[in-house]
Amino acid sequence: MSSHPSPTTALPDEQRSAPASRVLVLNSGSSSVKYQLLDMSDGSRLAVGLVERIGEQTSRLKHTPLADGGESRERSGAIADHDAALKAVAEELAQDGLGLDSPELAAIGHRVVHGGKHFTEPTVVDDAVLAEIERLIPVAPLHNPANLTGIRTAQALRPDLPQVAVFDTAFHTTMPESAARYAIDVKTADEHRIRRYGFHGTSHAYVSRATAELLGKTPEEVNVIVLHLGNGASASAVRGGRCVDTSMGLTPLEGLVMGTRSGDADPAVIFHLARVGKLSIDEIDTLLNKKSGLIGLCGDNDMREITRRIDEGDEQAKLAFDIYIHRLKKYIGAYCAVLGRVDAVAFTAGVGENAAPVRAAAVAGLETLGLAVDDGLNAVRGDEPRLISPGDARVKVAVVPTDEELEIATQTYALVGRY
Repeated sequence: MSSHPSPTTALPDEQRSAPASRVLVLNSGSSSVKYQLLDMSDGSRLAVGLVERIGEQTSRLKHTPLADGGESRERSGAIADHDAALKAVAEELAQDGLGLDSPELAAIGHRVVHGGKHFTEPTVVDDAVLAEIERLIPVAPLHNPANLTGIRTAQALRPDLPQVAVFDTAFHTTMPESAARYAIDVKTADEHRIRRYGFHGTSHAYVSRATAELLGKTPEEVNVIVLHLGNGASASAVRGGRCVDTSMGLTPLEGLVMGTRSGDADPAVIFHLARVGKLSIDEIDTLLNKKSGLIGLCGDNDMREITRRIDEGDEQAKLAFDIYIHRLKKYIGAYCAVLGRVDAVAFTAGVGENAAPVRAAAVAGLETLGLAVDDGLNAVRGDEPRLISPGDARVKVAVVPTDEELEIATQTYALVGRY
């Protein structure tokens, strides 16, 4: 990896005067790092990549330079930790002339899953911010530690560069207390920071704005229900550009049926499993987060495989699909009630963008709410936002591909003031 210049290093005039318009977006998971380098002068992507299975002998890095139509490259072999992973990423970028030492790099934007109540907007990272993210680890034990590691490693690589944390929870901090509070003892809830935070916030923010644009209106003019349906799934009610309710809660376990998560369940299920089933708390945690949802219901968490099995007459797959759709309809109906007036329902993420049967089933029978899908439009695949409802539909139904990396880059770039 090439070293970056110190503050006293003399740079060529053309580099010294170059506008700093690039943002590197890092999404550090427990054993992976996803990254994209974007040029915010035009929103173009210069490079994308993924490091996976960090800490294993079978680690793999896939890097794709996009600026000049370069070919993807892969490297395999043990990558010991996130520090080694990010150094490998920096080496790949440098090979394309896009290294972290570039004066055109304005900032590094980091996805941070849990920001609690404290962080309501993107934030430049300092010691106090790091300490608060660390303090929130008990409510995001699977995510915040990895996010912290990514930030600290990036700081070590470019200590002179702004590091910006963009929080999954931030978009949902506009929820009123009536939506954010659980009906438990207030003192206990406050002491342990128990409330509904919501997640997938960068996606919900991006898609709600893109939906308004698709309708030819500003975000302040429309009420939108956003359905982020991937392996993790969440719904949000967005009134005039501000979230007023969302399906995930203290953790990403609450809400819709997901790939491996149960979503909503009677809390007494936990007591029953502990007292009668003799399961430990950790076993119950694993059951509800990793062995439930679609995979618990039918053994598959890939909607493509589930619909294939349904086509072949598989009753277990059909039941799993029906449970998934039933929960989804309940949230659509509930958020119609919360918003009062709904201008659009937007489907996004892997399942939402690609599974036409899910979209059709989710709104079937909701004609009295103004919802309908045009079968022909729904069957069309594409990468652009599009309407799939009949032209005269009172509530528009849209497919809006999400772009969380662009959202993180946009928020990061706006914060560091590099327009």
